[in-house]
Amino acid sequence: MELVFSKWVFAFSLCCWLIFCVALSVEGLHGDSKVRGVNLGGWLVIEGWIKPSLFDGIPNGDMLVQFKSVTLQKYVCAENGGGMDISVNRDAASSWETLTLWRVSESEFQFRTTQGQFLTCYGNGCSVSATATSASSTETFQIERNNNGRIHIKIKSGTYLQATIGNQLTADYPGTPGWDDNAATFEMSIIANNLHGDYQLANGYGHNKAKQVLEGHRNSFINVGDFEFLYRHGINTVRIPVGWWIAFDPDPPAPFIGGTLEALDNAFSWAQAYNIKCIIDLHAAPGSQNGMEHSASRDGTVGWPTSDYISQTLHVIDFLASRYARHPALLGIELLNEPSAAAVSLDTIVSYYKQGYEVVRKRSPSAYVIICQRIGNADPLELYQADIGSHNIVVDLHYYNLFDTFFVNMSVLDNIQFIYQSREAQLQALNGANGPLVFIGEWVNEWNVTSGSQSDYQAFGRAQLEVYDAASFGWAYWTLKNDRQHWDFEWNIRNGYLQLSNSQKKKNFNSLIWLLLASVWFHLCQIL
Repeated sequence: MELVFSKWVFAFSLCCWLIFCVALSVEGLHGDSKVRGVNLGGWLVIEGWIKPSLFDGIPNGDMLVQFKSVTLQKYVCAENGGGMDISVNRDAASSWETLTLWRVSESEFQFRTTQGQFLTCYGNGCSVSATATSASSTETFQIERNNNGRIHIKIKSGTYLQATIGNQLTADYPGTPGWDDNAATFEMSIIANNLHGDYQLANGYGHNKAKQVLEGHRNSFINVGDFEFLYRHGINTVRIPVGWWIAFDPDPPAPFIGGTLEALDNAFSWAQAYNIKCIIDLHAAPGSQNGMEHSASRDGTVGWPTSDYISQTLHVIDFLASRYARHPALLGIELLNEPSAAAVSLDTIVSYYKQGYEVVRKRSPSAYVIICQRIGNADPLELYQADIGSHNIVVDLHYYNLFDTFFVNMSVLDNIQFIYQSREAQLQALNGANGPLVFIGEWVNEWNVTSGSQSDYQAFGRAQLEVYDAASFGWAYWTLKNDRQHWDFEWNIRNGYLQLSNSQKKKNFNSLIWLLLASVWFHLCQIL
């Protein structure tokens, strides 16, 4: 009897030990395990640099321009950045002479000054001024151009603008100008075409063509096969960027194109099939939270920090939470991606995060609520001191050895040491803080080193994986697919530049543990 009891105690103890091992090592999102994720960037929120060919067919896709009168040899100028009549009186062009184009159709545009006013003209014979705070028909102009960089500008009535001998811009040129040196002819210089986001794509192509382009992209860029690939390589989570217009699908406000909601539904289904979890990341908020293309900014400005836009954003969060709260694939909702520290105050973002936390909690008691650090030299510790929420809250940090002059001249060894020293020290401090979990929601196996070998990249990737694995919530690589190879997770894996061998070893170890557990349990039953 004592022998049987001893065997029973031994078997029971062994079971407990094996269960403990599984709890500490399992790679899925159960118990104490962490996120090993990949972002699906450039899919439901467009970033032109990820797939530039999406923009190849847009006509007249200009952004920042300057106009010079061919007769006066002077630049069109919005004095003081706007607020008065337009002059044609500058020998050289700078910020006052630079206008942002807001495209209305293939040939119709609105012009915005550096201070945010629009050029406006009330009709034939009137002067052009920069006094309108919003744009309508009187702020809409048509551009005609030839192949030599010369243009004509006319108002809705068909009258052409001209530069007068008094250095004014007026809508009173008689008749139709030719392309010779006349008062209605200007030279246009394109200064920058630096935004390639959802707004520029949809507005540039027009609704019908944009719908065709985006439907093709959404159906082909990410599919079920990608989830199978991620599963095979030990990835347990996808972070999916979405734009605010998803809440209005299938007919979002112009110029945005519907269809992202159906695609997100598909992603959740594919994720569930492969036991992968989903983080919904609000990447683009109404008005733009950082002025970048990935927030669907219209012209590089930040308009989000207003009560109306924040209210709209909370509506979007509520929509997403209510739709996916009970879906078994949902892991968490990220309230906002990369708010600008320069344009969004700490008080504003903390207030929004607190409200967003409550919105999600109203729909789900357990979904993780993820809050992103402000970008632009803001200390992420500020979010740990803000007391935003009490349960399942995560701070998202984005770690790139890029986008800062600090990294420009770093060597291979410098970059790797920075990961092991500075990044690791910050992670340890935040992990030890009494507050949210730590998530490295974006990182990449790329740097400013121009001559790195494959072994250099492997060492850099290995350093990041070793350090970021310590983050209490986990990490997510940016991004699954990208025309730039080293940003492309799939390319890195297939070509051996990023090695996730530890993940596979853990999976094999887990399988062995479960096999031993089953065997012990069988013998335990035999004893009893």
